[in-house]
Amino acid sequence: MTEIKPFKKRVWLSSPTMHGEELDYIKQAIDSNWVTTAGENINELEKMMASYVGMDHAVGLSSGTAALHMCMKLAGERINPGAKPGRALEGMRVFCSDMTFDASVNPVVYEGGEPVFIDTEPDTWNMDPKALKKAFETYPDTKLVVLAHLYGVPAKMDEILYLCRKYEALLIEDAAEALGAEYSGDIAKGKCGSFGDFAVISFNGNKIVTGSSGGMFLTRSEEDANKVRKWSTQSREDAPWYQHEELGYNYRMSNLIAGVVRGNMLHIDEHIASKKAIYERYREGFASLPVSMNPFESKAAPNYWLSGLLVDADHMCPQVRGEKDYLYTPESGKSCPCQILDRLNELNAEGRPVWKPMHMQPIYMNNAFITKDGSGRAVSNAYIKAGKATDCGADIFARGLCLPSDNKMTAEDQALIIEAVKRLFD
Repeated sequence: MTEIKPFKKRVWLSSPTMHGEELDYIKQAIDSNWVTTAGENINELEKMMASYVGMDHAVGLSSGTAALHMCMKLAGERINPGAKPGRALEGMRVFCSDMTFDASVNPVVYEGGEPVFIDTEPDTWNMDPKALKKAFETYPDTKLVVLAHLYGVPAKMDEILYLCRKYEALLIEDAAEALGAEYSGDIAKGKCGSFGDFAVISFNGNKIVTGSSGGMFLTRSEEDANKVRKWSTQSREDAPWYQHEELGYNYRMSNLIAGVVRGNMLHIDEHIASKKAIYERYREGFASLPVSMNPFESKAAPNYWLSGLLVDADHMCPQVRGEKDYLYTPESGKSCPCQILDRLNELNAEGRPVWKPMHMQPIYMNNAFITKDGSGRAVSNAYIKAGKATDCGADIFARGLCLPSDNKMTAEDQALIIEAVKRLFD
């Protein structure tokens, strides 16, 4: 059997892909001396993003996390008028996606809210509508839901929007990973980022469109957009001096960053097509293995940001994870995420575990966690044996990983990665 040698040049999980127009817009900003948090690039990018996603207004901010913070502040003030500065969600429970990056959740805490985590479902790896229904039945006074679309795959928006409307809850849509993904349901039709009362996009360096950093707040309300513009520039009043009457933040996007995003955004269609081709090559290459790719509904069109892999429960070799360390025992015909990720690293290729569910994170161990059957907190933090997890999110975390999904990876590079993973199951 031919040895698979390590790549001379690292194959990344998902790195920035530049095209040239980005530099043109940066040069335009420098030539005009607009290198601050104002300028043509920001103005044009906001128009571009609002139009592309299908929202009426967009505000460029320093990060997706900053945009999420502004969403929480707006939602809190709408639910609880007269809330204290910096405590807009004080005393409120907020239903949050469980399997996500903690940036989706931390802004709830910034504003004094209490995250309640909603279990994941297996069809999309997103928030489970059945668990959300159980959460509303358990805490019917909750008026805010924070939903993340995982790895560019739309959540079950028809069911989730129905529940939010039934219980008169606001929806914050974290579409940080899902720019360009679409959903065609009976209730929800359009691009991710257009379904919530407020929505967020990220332009972090690994996203499908990037500015190296930066984020976007999206809304249908001009009043809310203007509030976020004011808050994000330290809440300066319209006065001839620096007048401040409410708490502000230094969250505005740089005109230089906006130039990079503006140029990169011109290539979103080809980025999505490239990511889809990567996903399909993995799907075809692993067809004979006891694994499956991260799934999506037929009514959804993902942006395929990251290609995820799930090992069948009956073909998991023994694997144990602590808070920072892990152990596994190789077995013939079986493998596990930790072994696969170790092998990828030996080949100089970057993979990652799927997001560790929030209810399993030490910082949120005491927060409520709701499954479709009710509270999952009593059993979910026990030792997770492959295929025996007590909730869907913990099971996906135990058996799942993210494969190298960089759109500069060649088909030949990917073929070697596929072959290396196959050999682990021999």
